[in-house]
Amino acid sequence: MLPVAEQMLELRRGAQEILPEAELLKKLGRGVPLRIKAGFDPTAPDLHLGHTVLINKLRQFQQLGHEVTFLIGDFTGLIGDPTGKSTTRPRLTPEEVAANAQTYQTQIFKILDPAKTTIAFNSTWMNALGTAGLIALAAQYTVARMLERDDFAKRYKGGQPIAIHEFLYPLVQGYDSVALRSDVELGGTDQKFNLLVGRTLQEAHGQEPQVVLTMPLLEGLDGVNKMSKSLGNYIGIAEPAEDMFGKLMSISDTLMWRYFDLLSFRSTAEIAALREAVAAGRNPRDVKFELGVEIVSRFHGAGAGEAAREAFIARFSKGALPEEIPEVQLPVAAAGAKLAWVMKEAGLAPSTTEAMRLLKQGAVRVGGERISTPETLFFPGETYLLQVGKRGIAKINCIVV
Repeated sequence: MLPVAEQMLELRRGAQEILPEAELLKKLGRGVPLRIKAGFDPTAPDLHLGHTVLINKLRQFQQLGHEVTFLIGDFTGLIGDPTGKSTTRPRLTPEEVAANAQTYQTQIFKILDPAKTTIAFNSTWMNALGTAGLIALAAQYTVARMLERDDFAKRYKGGQPIAIHEFLYPLVQGYDSVALRSDVELGGTDQKFNLLVGRTLQEAHGQEPQVVLTMPLLEGLDGVNKMSKSLGNYIGIAEPAEDMFGKLMSISDTLMWRYFDLLSFRSTAEIAALREAVAAGRNPRDVKFELGVEIVSRFHGAGAGEAAREAFIARFSKGALPEEIPEVQLPVAAAGAKLAWVMKEAGLAPSTTEAMRLLKQGAVRVGGERISTPETLFFPGETYLLQVGKRGIAKINCIVV
């Protein structure tokens, strides 16, 4: 194993918080492999790049010689994670959960080493725990503590219903750490409460509490909201190579660096060198090409990234674009401007209502990528190639208000 200082340098990369960091240093200092856990509820059949932020960190632990468990929440998936929800989440059927779980097992090994990865299902110990055991588990946490969780507190104060079964979710997730005797649990920043419940329950069961490592939530294609299939701003890891590459090309130059930090396997030194090159005048598009090639090749095999890049370039070199493209300068606030408004202001749609209709029809492209999400934002300081239909085209220069 690498020295502790070198391991910490790798593990801190991209991490939001390590709680408590001193405990992780102590655990690493023992010189034995740690048990690392991250759980994923199979609530949808496909994983997207937002999910891979955690999986990439699991890979990092794996490469450092630690034991990695990819936990499929087939039991918690039946409850439905209430994190960040303002209403009770619809429950999935056991059949839906099982089908989705099967797809996860094939997708994760595009990142993790199958020979060094344990796949576990939390129904294994939760079904064995039984009703009496679940009641005993519920007795180890209070309603007052549960209402300290931000989303529960907001719903309670707002008079919105909270179903009793929703309180079980963080308890079961915490008990997963007891069952696996985990040394470290990974999760998104929105999972912090649940991860800390795991520490509490481990102490109650006489175990050394796990260290909690949270990772940032990856913004989707709109650059604002968390990547989500429900928002339509996602890049699925099972998408065709050319579609994946095109979507990566559509992200803003600013967001590109966030994707490098959280998704790329390049070293921090390599990414810093790319930043310096762009600052010195290198075209950001060419750097974005490198990101696209790396990500696509990871999920579609060697050579697929370069092929997708060549296909992307060819799409814009066959005379499809006019030699002279009108330029439009639009004043845009720091928070960004919505695509429908930009289309109207640029004269590419007579109204925002018509712009919404064109978006729904799939008639709009940004940077060559078809966009149907009205919430897509244009940011000041960025330039976008906006196409509407076969004839409407403009280069949008977004200037600071």
